[in-house]
Amino acid sequence: MVDFTSALYLGWDHSGIGCRADRREPLTLGKPAALEEPPGSRTLAERMAGLTGFETGLTSPSTLHLALDVSMFLVTQSVEFFADNGIYPVGRRGLEIASARGSRVQWFQHHNPESLRALLRSSRRIPVVVSDGFCPACGSLAPLEQYLALTREYGGRLLVDDTQALGILGERLHSVHQSPPYGQGGGGSGAFLDLAGEDMIVMSSLSKAFGTPLACLLGSARFIHNFAAASMTRLHCSPPSTAAIRTGLYALDMNRNAGDRLRRRLFELVAAFRRSLLNRGWELGNGVFPVQAIEHPDAPDIQRRLLSLGVRALLQRSGNPGGTRVAFVLNASHKLNDIAQLIRALDQISEGKVHHERRIAI
Repeated sequence: MVDFTSALYLGWDHSGIGCRADRREPLTLGKPAALEEPPGSRTLAERMAGLTGFETGLTSPSTLHLALDVSMFLVTQSVEFFADNGIYPVGRRGLEIASARGSRVQWFQHHNPESLRALLRSSRRIPVVVSDGFCPACGSLAPLEQYLALTREYGGRLLVDDTQALGILGERLHSVHQSPPYGQGGGGSGAFLDLAGEDMIVMSSLSKAFGTPLACLLGSARFIHNFAAASMTRLHCSPPSTAAIRTGLYALDMNRNAGDRLRRRLFELVAAFRRSLLNRGWELGNGVFPVQAIEHPDAPDIQRRLLSLGVRALLQRSGNPGGTRVAFVLNASHKLNDIAQLIRALDQISEGKVHHERRIAI
C-alpha cells in the first residue's frame, strides 16, 4: 500500500531511537511544568527559538493546549481578536474561549489584508491578529508581511500557528537563483519571509515535519516570561514527556545535519508528481508545497477507487463551497516508484479523461 496521507514531511518517525542508555529516565516527572521543567525542555525551546528567529520559547504538549492557554492569557490584557476566517480548527477553539470570557472576536476574509484593515479601523482595544502561516486548503502562504504591518500600525500583536510550514519553509538566500525552493534551515514562515519582532507570537507543533508529539510557543523574552507565570496548562496539565523531548532534540539534530538535503529531495518528488500529471494533461496551479490535490465532483469515488488500487489518499473539503478534493501528502521517504504507482492508478481511474484542478500557489 502506497500511503499519501501522512504529514511527516521529512519522513522521520524516529522508530530507531527507542531504548538507549538513559532508558531508566522517567517518562514523566509527575509534576507540572510550572513546578519543574522536564529534562531537556528548556534546551529544546531555546533551540527552536534559534531556528525560527525568536528570542525564546517554551514547550507544550500540543498546539491545542497553547491555543486555549494563550487566548486566556491575552484576554486579561484588554485585547480584541481579528482572525483570518480560514484558520485551522485548533485556533478557533482558542478564540471560542476568548469570546466566552468577554473578548470581541471578528473574522476577516481569508488571506485578505484589506478586509483586515477595514475591521481594524473599528478597533477599540489592543488588536491581536490571528492567522496560520501556511494554508494547505488553498495552497498558499498567508500574507504575514501585510498582517504584521497592519498589526504594528494599530499597536497590536500577530499570533501565528506555523505548524504546516515549520520544517519545510526556511530562510531564503539573498540570491533567488541560489536559494533552495523551500529556503533553508526549516525555520518556518517567519524565516521564509524574514519576519520577527516583539509583537509577533508563533506556536508550532513539531508533529508534522519533525515527527515529534509536542509543540513550542515562541516570542519575545518578556511575553514568554509573563505567559509562563500565568499559564493554566503549565500549572494543571502534564508537560511533554521526557521521551517526546528527547525525540524533539534528536529531530533538531537531524534537521541541522540532513534537513536541507531532505527538503531538496522532497521538492524533487513534488516536482516529479506535478510533471507526471501535467504530461498527462492535468491542469495544475503553481503550488509546490508537499500537499498536492485534485478537485473533482467525484472526489469521494476517486479516493475509494485509489484505495482499491493500493494507494491511500485524503478526502478534503475544497475551497469551493460544498466541493471536495483528493489530497496527496508527499514526504521525503516516498520513492519515484510510489509516484509511478499513483500515476498508473489515476490513469486507470480516469480512463483517458482529463480532470482539472484549480489551485493557488505558495
